[in-house]
Amino acid sequence: MKKLGDQYTLRGQIPVNIGNTRIQLFDGRFDTGYRIEKLDIVGQLPLNQIEFQMILSTTELDSIDQMNFQDNTQIGWAVWGAPIRQTNSWGEVDPDNLIIEDLFISCRGSEDNSFCNYMITMQKYDIDEWQGALGMVRNRSQT
Repeated sequence: MKKLGDQYTLRGQIPVNIGNTRIQLFDGRFDTGYRIEKLDIVGQLPLNQIEFQMILSTTELDSIDQMNFQDNTQIGWAVWGAPIRQTNSWGEVDPDNLIIEDLFISCRGSEDNSFCNYMITMQKYDIDEWQGALGMVRNRSQT
């Protein structure tokens, strides 16, 4: 795999307890893919005592409340403010991830009507078409 250009940064804010916010990454080619390198989250009002949990996935999740490292479609996980009254955060990304089509962001929060900020750092790669086909199969959890 060969890096294409500089790193990309996706950043934004999403409402909590609404799953599967879709970010279209597919450029119509099967010889390019994206690798998530870092995930950071923080609440909209970080001094408030609200907990957040975010999951990055390559397909829509049926349930946004369970982090499951066994699920091939889940590729990134982060927590902010948990357990309650802690302002620490934790984030992890599967170092073997490769996204060919779309990325889905799901965020749970301990209070409705709150928002979570995110910053996702990714790199675009030039890959062989067979790697793209294999990546699509894995992204859909068809092992």
